Amino acid sequence: MYSFSPKLRLYSIVFVVLGLVLFGAGYFMNLGVDDTQIEHMMEQVHAGGNTAPLNSSEIVGPQDHAAHLEHAKMQFKNQPLAAVHTVAVWLFALSCCALFFYAIQNASHAGWSIIILRVIEAVASFIPFAGAVVIIIMIMNVTHMGHLFHWMDGTLTDPKSEHFDPILFEKKTFLNIPFYVFRTLFYVVGASFFVWKLKSLSKKVDETRSRSVYAKYYTWNILYIVFFGFCSAAWAWDWLMSIDPHWYSTMYIWYAMVSAWASAVAVILLVSVYLKKRGFLPQFNDNHLHDLGVYLFALSMLWTYTWFAQFMLYWYANIPEEVNYFYGRFEYYSWAFWSILLLNFAIPLSVMVSSSIKRNYTVMATMAVIVICGQWLVYYNMVMPGTVGPYWENITGLLTNLGAVLFGVGAFIFVVLTTLSKLKLIPEGNPFVKESKIYEYPF
Repeated sequence: MYSFSPKLRLYSIVFVVLGLVLFGAGYFMNLGVDDTQIEHMMEQVHAGGNTAPLNSSEIVGPQDHAAHLEHAKMQFKNQPLAAVHTVAVWLFALSCCALFFYAIQNASHAGWSIIILRVIEAVASFIPFAGAVVIIIMIMNVTHMGHLFHWMDGTLTDPKSEHFDPILFEKKTFLNIPFYVFRTLFYVVGASFFVWKLKSLSKKVDETRSRSVYAKYYTWNILYIVFFGFCSAAWAWDWLMSIDPHWYSTMYIWYAMVSAWASAVAVILLVSVYLKKRGFLPQFNDNHLHDLGVYLFALSMLWTYTWFAQFMLYWYANIPEEVNYFYGRFEYYSWAFWSILLLNFAIPLSVMVSSSIKRNYTVMATMAVIVICGQWLVYYNMVMPGTVGPYWENITGLLTNLGAVLFGVGAFIFVVLTTLSKLKLIPEGNPFVKESKIYEYPF
């Protein structure tokens, strides 16, 4: 049994507390900024000659100074909620992707991965916690305490309103508050149910070693794959792409999902290496590390393909309504735009090509941290430009984002390792466990 290190437990609690303090400081500083200061920020942005809209909401309705100021104020005030939204959605998607990876291993009767199934279960156990935060954010948005999704403004679909938006009017069958609430609850409750069900059946397989129980366990893994296949696409539309509902991409759901999947594999690799180094998982060897490295490298390259297909094809086609989405990210978030390619493509490609490198614990743990940072930045780049716009270069934006990240990381470490301490690390009842223990990569 794994024992949660008191020192690491303390670090996770310190992260949570520090995150709350920093976020609280940024939040109250954000509240204290008045219209005059925001107007000054807006004038500085426009002084650089950048007047192209960052979000489709800016091109609907009146275009006078007062309207632009109101929009700038809303974007600046979005900083705290956008920071929490980014971390919550990323951690929820990461945890769901971990469970998806788990279900794939079981559905395919993979033998190599059995000794890390408990690690994956622990990572997936964060689903209900991240989901609870997502639901809170959803409540704040639908009650108009937050303004991350401008399509929730009823005047935009009212033909008599001066703010009437014909594109949103056509999409209101899907983009409407009651249906959005139902879908959000369905994703969170459904995923939370599946992680509970699969963990309980896995434990029962260990206790009974019954073939009929294992068959039931196998069936529920298949059902989760089906659930995940539909819901991972829909929550990417709801929680991320609908931030700018005028824009759409057929690659977006893959882009968001592969990003979270790469993050999940990186976290699983990190936790497995940590347990190995602490002596709790001696069965984990460089063959298992190699295969996790293969997945990490392959998913990084798949993410790069989706990035290329989504960005470059739109860019060189020069479709105005599509390029507008990327303009703001390139103009105001160029540091994030280029860092994403460096962390998620250039470094993994340079380092992880070699098979022997994938057996090096130190190098692969370092690469996992780099990929995690890079993929969080992907979600940051999906959320912030459309919600906060160019108003991120200030102390309030730094504090709210840093606070949200530290709180999320601290809570994630605490939940995952607490869960792990309550599980038998090796699922001895699984019929493929012996194959996993003696597994050796054949090349």
